[in-house]
Amino acid sequence: MSDMNPRNYYDEYGENEWERLGRDPVTRMEFENTVDYLDNHLPESGRVLDVGGAAGRYAVWLAEREYDVTLVDVSETQVELARENAAESGLEDRISAEQGDVRDLRFEDDEFDAVCCLGGPLSHVVDDTERARAMAELRRVAGGDAPVFVSVISRFAPIRDILKFNLDWSHGLLVPIAEDGKYTEERVDEYANGEGWAECHFFRADEFEAELEDAGFEVEQLVGLEGVANRMKPELAEASDEAVEDVRRLVKLLREDRAVVDFSEHMLAVCRV
Repeated sequence: MSDMNPRNYYDEYGENEWERLGRDPVTRMEFENTVDYLDNHLPESGRVLDVGGAAGRYAVWLAEREYDVTLVDVSETQVELARENAAESGLEDRISAEQGDVRDLRFEDDEFDAVCCLGGPLSHVVDDTERARAMAELRRVAGGDAPVFVSVISRFAPIRDILKFNLDWSHGLLVPIAEDGKYTEERVDEYANGEGWAECHFFRADEFEAELEDAGFEVEQLVGLEGVANRMKPELAEASDEAVEDVRRLVKLLREDRAVVDFSEHMLAVCRV
């Protein structure tokens, strides 16, 4: 029987989550494209909530730009790492980190000038009703006209992963994931010999937008963060700098194309309350 509890997974994942966004050209594109939109839509100053902020990659970026950041993560290990990274960056006065759950945030209504939920935390809320509650919480704590930035994992990412890397032992997951996006312990035990990642709900773009709108958000932009470079990590890691730069330019050019958003590994929504 697999243990796919997200809290346990990220406790064990440790420093890998800090390193992930700088590990290869594709993950760097995820980070670079995300901060492009943060830079364009954040207020000039204020308090930012970073929900599911893990070891603090985005929190440090925000604090370096003189925002006061409150980071919340379900994993105790990730919270400890976030505190360490804030201290090592000399930003402990601007970053506070605590354990918490996106479905039940302890903060007051309208408390923050901007809210981030980046890298896919909402994808780990598999139950539809609980995910709706999580989105409502993100909206509740965001002040009037505050930008809210949410990124999730696309449904095509695991499908391509299975087709490219794990077809022999996980092909039974292909149709169920395509049908409803649910990647659960029960399915992994049945179709993939109990060898799985953290439980997830993988999104289509239309579904993601509709759930955000149902939660009361106005979705201003949807963005494909890795776009056409999705699942090309080994290839781009071995490519020349010139080739990687051309791919970066292409990903940036196409990142708001609706088909590219759906195809990307991570999709970002820029929202207003």
